[in-house]
Amino acid sequence: MGVDHLKNVVFKENPLARYLESKCKLCRREGEKLFLKGEKCFTDKCAIDRRNYPPGQHGQKKSRISDYGVQLREKQKIRRIYGIFEKQFRIIYKNADRQRGVTGDNLLQQLESRLDNVVYLMGFGSSRAESRQIIRHNSILVNGSRVNIPSYIVEPGDTIAVDQKSSDQLRIKASLQAADNRGYPSWIEVDIKGMKGTFKNKPDRSDLPSTINESLVVELYSK
Repeated sequence: MGVDHLKNVVFKENPLARYLESKCKLCRREGEKLFLKGEKCFTDKCAIDRRNYPPGQHGQKKSRISDYGVQLREKQKIRRIYGIFEKQFRIIYKNADRQRGVTGDNLLQQLESRLDNVVYLMGFGSSRAESRQIIRHNSILVNGSRVNIPSYIVEPGDTIAVDQKSSDQLRIKASLQAADNRGYPSWIEVDIKGMKGTFKNKPDRSDLPSTINESLVVELYSK
């Protein structure tokens, strides 16, 4: 592939394991926006703004959840935010646990450093799912070399760009404009006209949403 530090684990996805129902149900199940539907999540058409309770006939009934249930729900929520399968997520967690530092922080930094997530944050895709599709269609370059692996880990200083052949795609242009209107995280820098960006550094925990409680995932997997 021409990229020197392509040292990632390549995950093979099982198409039969994909979630085929409405993605809005996942947000309602977790009780918050997971931003799975692109621009729809930023409008008043978002399902959770209309029906902020779990889907199903018993969704509005309140039930007590055990400590294990709370930990499981948090793990599921994080998996769904980043679009990670269970097997992938366990491997990422094990890698984070082996690293120096706080396991939970390492976990989030690995998830945030995935190419599909970086492409989404830079605005080349309206959602992480669309970003994965764009990457698989050979539309993304990392440091000038084509990379079509969504799980590829981006390193600080890496430049991510849209391939020139894909620069006329309307969906990429629309996503870029919408992302620019919202603003970008402090750890990335984007050149809209050049359709490229730089991953300046890995985010600190304080830079990431406080609605994520990664310590619950650590507790769950430490049992």
